[in-house]
Amino acid sequence: MPTTRANVNAYDAVQAMLAAMPARLQFSGSTQADYCAWRSHLLPAYLASLGPWPESVPLQPELAEETDCGSHRRLRLYYNSSPGVTVPAYLLLPKSLAAGERRPALIACHGHGDGIYNDGKDDLVGLGLDDPDRAASIRSQNLDYAKQAVELGYVVIVPDWLPFGERRAPAEWVREGRDPCNVVGMAWQYLGYTLLAQNIWDGMRAVDILAARPEVDPSRIGVIGLSYGGTMAMHLAINDPRLKVAVISGYISTVRGDAITMRGAANFCGSQHLPGLLRYGDIPDLAGLIAPKPLLAQAGQKDSCFIIEDVRPAVQRLQAIYEAAGCAERLTYDEHPYEHSWHGAQAWPWLERWL
Repeated sequence: MPTTRANVNAYDAVQAMLAAMPARLQFSGSTQADYCAWRSHLLPAYLASLGPWPESVPLQPELAEETDCGSHRRLRLYYNSSPGVTVPAYLLLPKSLAAGERRPALIACHGHGDGIYNDGKDDLVGLGLDDPDRAASIRSQNLDYAKQAVELGYVVIVPDWLPFGERRAPAEWVREGRDPCNVVGMAWQYLGYTLLAQNIWDGMRAVDILAARPEVDPSRIGVIGLSYGGTMAMHLAINDPRLKVAVISGYISTVRGDAITMRGAANFCGSQHLPGLLRYGDIPDLAGLIAPKPLLAQAGQKDSCFIIEDVRPAVQRLQAIYEAAGCAERLTYDEHPYEHSWHGAQAWPWLERWL
């Protein structure tokens, strides 16, 4: 006889759990005192969810290759991040640099890719544009934003996150049909770390590389990224005080609404998983921890990854946090008419303004 009980399947059970679990630290204030009190509770909860940071080791950066790209030089580097972990990255240096000049700099964060290439940092620097199929993939999302940035005069570093680009897991280990983000994320958890914390740490070590370069003004460093790159831009802006401005593209939304509640949307994976987030808040609350730093949030009206009907109320919540923090003018929302893509029309002037 079939059961008459509700909430037997996983989806229905999660919805019932959500209904019974209001976020205890979701921002609801209106004053700067409210903001400060809220932040003093949310930040420790967030850091506890991330888990321990990896241990620091000497960076020992190694230059593997240098390429003349016309307007700039592209250096392929490797640096040590934590015990046993090496990170590949591109460093882009504009040729317009004068002797002794220090420029503003960016850490450019890549996303998952389009599901076919997943080439990590390569997409952002424009590699593959001579391949028609791959070029179409890159141009459809305007993914070469690190190359655009260096052509505008920024020094740019672009690390590979786990498990993308050169840091892909071997196919025979992941096994066909499994999500590499989940497999690698669970492996990291067996070792006592979240994969998200590892990638944030690797990004902060990339900022170490930038800040030490003679071409960089360490007081003028920002972070940008689309999709999972937006995830990383948000977390890096929260955790690294050296990052003065952020552009988060195609990410501000809610896990509770977009990723968990909407059927067919389940837009989460092991690389961006933050255990326990919904017990205390959601993505707009975390983004609010960036205040008072300048923040530009971008969203596409035709984005099928981060649904615009979920994005708009999420941005409104973020705006309320910035307003209470006394820095409403430091938050801008750019809603563009395109799909899941980087939109530079407001991003580049915004970065020029603050850096």
